[in-house]
Amino acid sequence: MSVEKKALKLLKKYQQTVNKLLLEYFRQEKNKAKKTDLVAWQSVKSIEKFVLAGGKRLRPALLYYAYLASGRRSSLAIKKASLSIELIHSFLLIHDDIMDRDYKRHGQDTIHEKYRKLAQKYFPDKDHEHYGQSLAIVIGDLCYTLGNKVLFQADFPAKTILKALTKLQDIVYEVIPGQIRDITLEFKSKVSEKEILRVQEAKTAHYTFAGPIQMGCILAGNKNKTMQENFTRYSLAVGKAFQIRDDILGIFGEEKKLGKPVGSDISEGKQTLLVNYVLKKGTPHQKRIINGLLGKEKISQTDLNIFRQIIKESGSLDYSLHKGEELVKEALSALEQIKFHNQEAKIFFSGIAHYIIKREI
Repeated sequence: MSVEKKALKLLKKYQQTVNKLLLEYFRQEKNKAKKTDLVAWQSVKSIEKFVLAGGKRLRPALLYYAYLASGRRSSLAIKKASLSIELIHSFLLIHDDIMDRDYKRHGQDTIHEKYRKLAQKYFPDKDHEHYGQSLAIVIGDLCYTLGNKVLFQADFPAKTILKALTKLQDIVYEVIPGQIRDITLEFKSKVSEKEILRVQEAKTAHYTFAGPIQMGCILAGNKNKTMQENFTRYSLAVGKAFQIRDDILGIFGEEKKLGKPVGSDISEGKQTLLVNYVLKKGTPHQKRIINGLLGKEKISQTDLNIFRQIIKESGSLDYSLHKGEELVKEALSALEQIKFHNQEAKIFFSGIAHYIIKREI
């Protein structure tokens, strides 16, 4: 079995563990909320449905395996603590869906779309969009508090919990300027590759990889600076490769696998490496068509096919694929410098890097 398949098997196993723990966690939170406030109970229930609708649980798995890599043994305490980063991830997704105007997540209605439909049904003469977005914002905020609450209640020494909570706030803090830059790029007429990679570093590399891994090291009491520095090198490279592949899948993937419409990045006017390459290297005709499609509210299948064709013919797809491969090589090079205390963890981190550039287009 390849290292990639072994890592995916480990991820799947941990995904099942996280899902069981999330079910129990939400059961407890709903019971508490029901005793005090029906609205709070409904809000927690909405979060539960959103969180459990899908997701590979990559972030809690990264936290967990960083903990094992640091020489600590598996325990219920670290598994429960890893739920925190998944809830923070969901909080960010709920808000991100509003900003991206996405109406589907994991094949179901986003939070703001769910409440927009309810407003349309029960308050037909009111502003449905505003109602849906407003409720999604506060429900996202509630999800954020739950993510922090998990760590507050974790079975670790108080000083360790404080350090982990501080790191969790750092993760969110780093995402915010990345999100601001991402939104701003959609409004700029000229964007550099450096700007795009900077957004990927803040929004994906730090938040998806470096942050969870650092939290795992903190909870393990890992003070090995060399190990942590190489984990950061790994994270920054593999995180950017992950986002590049994600952008490719957003154009060439399948809606069933993505959980949202293919081509939504086009209608959102997202500035990705795929787009940036065409606007720099493409023919005047190709540039004109790409600029005409970016930000278009409704992308037809014909529009998508034309967009795909230009991405391929301009050399943009090949460029992005190559860039992703180079970044993964860089990530694997950093892993080689780490002395792992757990071989399963080593397989996981190496295999995930290999998997990222092989995710189906």
